[in-house]
Amino acid sequence: MEITSVNNELVKETVKLQQKKYRDKTHKFLLEGEKSVKEAFDAGVVIEKAFVLSEKAQNYSFLSDKIVQTNEAVLKKISTTDTPPEIVAIATQRVYDKKVLSDCKKVVLLENIRDLGNLGTILRTSVAFGADAVVLYGDCADLYNPKCVRSSVGNLWKIPVVHLKEFSELSVFNNFSKVATLPRAQKYLKDFTVSLPCLVMFGSEADGLSDELIQFSDGAVKIEMAENVESLNLSVSCAVVLYKLFCLQ
Repeated sequence: MEITSVNNELVKETVKLQQKKYRDKTHKFLLEGEKSVKEAFDAGVVIEKAFVLSEKAQNYSFLSDKIVQTNEAVLKKISTTDTPPEIVAIATQRVYDKKVLSDCKKVVLLENIRDLGNLGTILRTSVAFGADAVVLYGDCADLYNPKCVRSSVGNLWKIPVVHLKEFSELSVFNNFSKVATLPRAQKYLKDFTVSLPCLVMFGSEADGLSDELIQFSDGAVKIEMAENVESLNLSVSCAVVLYKLFCLQ
């Protein structure tokens, strides 16, 4: 199959996936670039179509009849990056039921995280330091926004991500050790240990954890740092905490 016109109907439908409302409606999203597509394919992500620069099509024989040969103009139209990659694919989102959490021992909860780069990086960090799942609680950024997909660097496919909206749904963690990360906690991370199963909770950089989740926790922890530094970037804080509590557990 070959498409070279930016006015083609499939191209127009693909461009719509740059918008959250169409991703939500269709349960599809965009994969951009060779690494992203190959890692998603290897992880079993369902790829519906893949627009590939015609002269590079032979590099993607594993996609078989999913390939749509095209040109730079079409790739520029459907891509969200400044410099369009040689491949942009349409893939199906993965949806996990909260039941997967019952078998987990190390879970990261993110409350109202809006920064796409932070979210993608935290997913990558969670995989690196042994988390079994990530929970997006409240009003979090779109997991399948192209920026988040890119910043997760392929790790989006390596860990279950569960969306929970209501506080009542957190009852699945009643038997977990529940740790709140707070800048004014009494205990330093270096002196803090946890028992498994464990839930570690992070709030947004702007607002921190809600009072509701602080009350839900069994204990709170902060990272020791130089007195002239007020705080760390959220994804950096997450990396430090998870290394200590999960990787060294």
